[in-house]
Amino acid sequence: MFGEKEKRKALSDFSFSFNSTVITASQKQQLEAVRYSSRYALGLFYEAGTRIDVPWSAQYVTGNPCVRFISIDNKKRNIESPEIGPSVVVHTTVAFGHDHLDSDPAEVQQLILSHLESLVPSLPKPASVKCQKWRYSQVTKAVPDCPGHMILHTEPLLICGGDGFTHSNFDGCIDSAMSLAEAVKSYL
Repeated sequence: MFGEKEKRKALSDFSFSFNSTVITASQKQQLEAVRYSSRYALGLFYEAGTRIDVPWSAQYVTGNPCVRFISIDNKKRNIESPEIGPSVVVHTTVAFGHDHLDSDPAEVQQLILSHLESLVPSLPKPASVKCQKWRYSQVTKAVPDCPGHMILHTEPLLICGGDGFTHSNFDGCIDSAMSLAEAVKSYL
């Protein structure tokens, strides 16, 4: 989860753009109450022709303090090509993301790679690696009593939505999108 300092900064940057008639104190308070987990994503990219010999395309990992999810991305998407090399995507646990949120990215990358190697020792050496901090990964506490969106202003119409108004999964995003569409439709 991100700290209070970062949240206040993001919200002050957001509310700086609006005068007090656009977003109410109650709306601001509701938005400030949203909580997110944090984690890291690691991408490993391989040269064309590289074989990643595992019997799965994606795996949810339990019992590891660092790695939660591993995907052989092209295999998972059923896109294999002799011209394009495979890629592996790794997501860390929420606890690891929280504990290392402000750590040096190069050190975090090495920690994740070390855990990944212990889980999948047969992985070949990648051509490149990208480590991405995912500060706002999944909603742990959504805006209460909002049906997938919040109308911030009616003239002009300003509506916000997303999983922060529902829950963090694909269905939550769809629910919010449908809610946003209905809200906009009612103003047409």
